Amino acid sequence: MITRLWRGWTTMHNAPIYQDLLLNEIFPGIAARNVPGYRGISLVRRELDNEVEFATLMWFDSIDAVKAFAGDHYELAVVPPKARAVLSRFDPISAHYETVVAPPQW
Repeated sequence: MITRLWRGWTTMHNAPIYQDLLLNEIFPGIAARNVPGYRGISLVRRELDNEVEFATLMWFDSIDAVKAFAGDHYELAVVPPKARAVLSRFDPISAHYETVVAPPQW
């Protein structure tokens, strides 16, 4: 199993807008694609001094499944235009890890 980690930052004002976008549009859109080998996504956030950091963790069966989601250049971040509009900055590259202990549902 592969874990894909990505981070983005936004202003305090835009944080609820971004979170709503993720939960109600972007995450359901990813699930609706029915990518073979996609296992799910998790969202974490933390408030910093002047911004809010969000991180997503996605789980896939293999790098081939990641490529089915993100394309041949799978390390590049997949950030839709609506998300880019409310983010201050984001990691241009997603990190990929071999999952040693899977989330509890697996």
